[in-house]
Amino acid sequence: MARRTKRITVPSDDPNNRDAGKTFLLTEMDAEQAEDWGIRALLALTAAGAEIPDDFEGAGMAGIAAMGVQALQGLKYDDVKPLWQQMFECVQICPDPRNLQLARALVPDDIEEISTRLMLRKEIVELHVNFSRLASLSKSELSETAPLAAGVITRTSPATLPR
Repeated sequence: MARRTKRITVPSDDPNNRDAGKTFLLTEMDAEQAEDWGIRALLALTAAGAEIPDDFEGAGMAGIAAMGVQALQGLKYDDVKPLWQQMFECVQICPDPRNLQLARALVPDDIEEISTRLMLRKEIVELHVNFSRLASLSKSELSETAPLAAGVITRTSPATLPR
């Protein structure tokens, strides 16, 4: 079965948005890449003092989504930057609005607005998440993860993190 893809067009309702009308092609990571991304994110979170529920060990990106990508906001920039960069390996631009089948790798000037990057990050996570797993979680299971969904990381000691 082929990896899932999704085309995202930046809304053109804001005349000041330099990315208005641009279309991006998102392609799902392969299972190994997605698992690696999720494990690295979970390890970074636990190193920062986040409490990860036991059943999230193998959840990968779906687990991060259930916790809330906001949980990553409590991490050091050096720990989260490679995760953010790897997310954008899934993104290509469709440079010709008349031919959306044509896509190429991003170059720095392709995305000119921070809001576009944030929108694409959200769409990348949605592309990778197994919504059927999230939907199957009971309300009690979801309420148990609520502190993590708010991005709360409780630091228990000032110890330095291993590198």
